[in-house]
Amino acid sequence: MLLHRLCKEETSSDFVAKKTFSPLPSGTEKVSNLGMYNFIFLFLSYTLFFNGLAAKRPNVLFILVDDMGARDLSNEGSSFYESPNIDRIASEGMKFTRGYATCQVCSPSRASILTGKYPTNHGITTWIGDAAGEAWSKRGRNDSHLPPEYERNLRASEITLAEAMKDAGYKTFFAGKWHLGSEGSWPTDHGFDINKGGWDVGGPRGGFFAPYVNPNLASGPDGESLTLRLGRETADFIETHKDEPFLAYLSFYTVHAPIQTTQALWQKYRGKAEKMGLTINKERFLFDRRLHVRQVQDCPIYAGMIEQLDQSVGIVLAKLDELGLDDNTIVCFTSDNGGVSSGDAYATSNLPLRGGKGRQWEGGIREPFYIKAPGVSKQGAKNATPVNGIDWYPTLLELCGIDIPKKQKVDGVSLVPLLKGKTIQNRPLYWHYPHYGNQGGEPSSIIMEGDWKLIHYHEDGRDELYHLGNDISELNDLMAKEKTRGQQMRIKLDDWLKQTNAQFPKPDPKFDSAKRKARWENIDSSGKQRLEKQHSYFLDHTYKPNKNWWGSSVD
Repeated sequence: MLLHRLCKEETSSDFVAKKTFSPLPSGTEKVSNLGMYNFIFLFLSYTLFFNGLAAKRPNVLFILVDDMGARDLSNEGSSFYESPNIDRIASEGMKFTRGYATCQVCSPSRASILTGKYPTNHGITTWIGDAAGEAWSKRGRNDSHLPPEYERNLRASEITLAEAMKDAGYKTFFAGKWHLGSEGSWPTDHGFDINKGGWDVGGPRGGFFAPYVNPNLASGPDGESLTLRLGRETADFIETHKDEPFLAYLSFYTVHAPIQTTQALWQKYRGKAEKMGLTINKERFLFDRRLHVRQVQDCPIYAGMIEQLDQSVGIVLAKLDELGLDDNTIVCFTSDNGGVSSGDAYATSNLPLRGGKGRQWEGGIREPFYIKAPGVSKQGAKNATPVNGIDWYPTLLELCGIDIPKKQKVDGVSLVPLLKGKTIQNRPLYWHYPHYGNQGGEPSSIIMEGDWKLIHYHEDGRDELYHLGNDISELNDLMAKEKTRGQQMRIKLDDWLKQTNAQFPKPDPKFDSAKRKARWENIDSSGKQRLEKQHSYFLDHTYKPNKNWWGSSVD
């Protein structure tokens, strides 16, 4: 913003000296008392005016995507998906090349962003609605353990990012996916002044095109894109509140299942896949322990979803530009867990990262993680320090000049020193997921120290140790070769789990290992055939999902 830049320039010491302390006229003339008073009054008024403008708190635009993988963007290495607007955020701010979600599924990560706490400390350790205890055994998965209970609403005692910023005078806005509790624990119950579309569920009831099935978002015209609608709602909020500091929290439902796009976008990416030679790929899925995992990015439906997401982000960024707010708005971008490479819609590939959503490997927890903080971060900067979703809370409060509430004990650290080109103290990062993922995830806990990553499995007590610098795909377990290191890391992990009062799965007395083995063998054989046929059809020139392409007639 031009005025903002002028304020910073004109309140510099050079400017003040030049403008206010120029020599008085030579000779014997004396300045009258009235003239001096006028001079002092004008000087003080001028200084207070510009200092006030310069001290104006920055706005915050926080963009959270559902289920986006670390490699799902052009700037992250995808040659199939297109994301120029999101890429702009990375190029104009700092890109953290080792950014992590706090969990491999959604609700825990979302709660961690808003509280600055690990899931073990806020109590939401799996997606809200997931089965636990005896209820899990009734799902017919034939797993060896029963997952523990967890918090099913974000605690009222938590002081969220929105509450802290609202108390500091910010106008707060939420749009999109909430999934942090039922009515009574919706966005407006946790510090957001306005809520457009946030409620109990994690996926878009009714799909991605109007009419919506959402009590907190009125449907637009039939066929309207939910993804674009959320961007427009956010842009409208920004325009309405452009003259006061605001937090705009844009939490997309996309790219969560069901995967849906317009016919035009499907045609675009079907044609692109053909030009890239992807339509003749005969094998897209390989079995990894419990489920098949997608090996290639070639789904034209998912690519269309990425583009529409990017278009929506572009709507909001354009509004900031139009209103002259770009230079005084912090823009953040991330996701809540890894891309869905197995389970659900099997929509994307995270290679060379192993696994995806729900799983304990890098594909399940590594994320795009961008911060554009004008006047703080350097354009196009990259940082390889491991950072985590727990860090958003203290970072944004510091950038906005707000103290962390004394009653809110946070696990994260401020990343502001990194944004300024400095360092932060080395620290281990932790994950605890005592549940079974719908995507093949195993109950596990993780400690990461630099490039070293230890995974402890709660079913059989085994440990895996990987060096991510040499083995980003986590294919070479070094536990036997690095036994001492592994044991030391395990002790630290156990201590942390004890300190946070972590809950663990318990053996299921009804477990039948033969039934589990049979289930996995069936998935490995018949499941692969089904997946290969389905995803090949997505690329067939005759493909049509239904009579009217999910009713996606309106952009």
